[in-house]
Amino acid sequence: MNIYEKLNEIHKEVGYIQKGQQGKQYQYVGSSDVLAAVRQHMNEQNLILLPAIENATVKEYETKTGTLQIFTELTMTMTWVNTEKPEEKVELPWYAQGMDLAGEKGVGKALTYGEKYFLLKFFNIATDKDDPDAFQDKINASKPKPKATKAQITEVENLITEYVAIKGLDENGKNKVNRHILDKLNVDAFDKAKREHMDGAVKYIKGLIQKALEG
Repeated sequence: MNIYEKLNEIHKEVGYIQKGQQGKQYQYVGSSDVLAAVRQHMNEQNLILLPAIENATVKEYETKTGTLQIFTELTMTMTWVNTEKPEEKVELPWYAQGMDLAGEKGVGKALTYGEKYFLLKFFNIATDKDDPDAFQDKINASKPKPKATKAQITEVENLITEYVAIKGLDENGKNKVNRHILDKLNVDAFDKAKREHMDGAVKYIKGLIQKALEG
């Protein structure tokens, strides 16, 4: 088999890895879990993976508590080699990063991170949903949605005023229209509405105006 056929054999063998490491707020697939799942198949196919660092950058960050953090970024080349035919190689560009408090382990952490995610993505290996990336998605989803902007509120109020004028409604009628729109937004005041919902309110009131003009 050529090198591509061998890589495809590994791809067919490794389809899923269960999370086995416990973090502070989630379980995740560790680097050792990934390597253990793939290495046996690499040996069977007589393939080795050679990581090479092309460029490294190091940045320092100071936290609010005064702790110095070192952020390391690596531009890499990951090379598959068929040991039965060493001239057969597959070279792929890759990126890795690592965070360290002291700094001396930054490169090592970045290499470990890079190897883990290279193998996961190269072989399309599925993992449990509660890994760090999915956990961050949950955090983002739990964040409160942004409130309506002043411009959105002004537009809604102006459209309501226009609708009321077309229908010839009095102040009591205007209050009922306001209440109707607020109920649709499921709030008791426009400044409490979600920004994403206000666009729908604008479209809805414009529809009411159009019907009123046609009627």
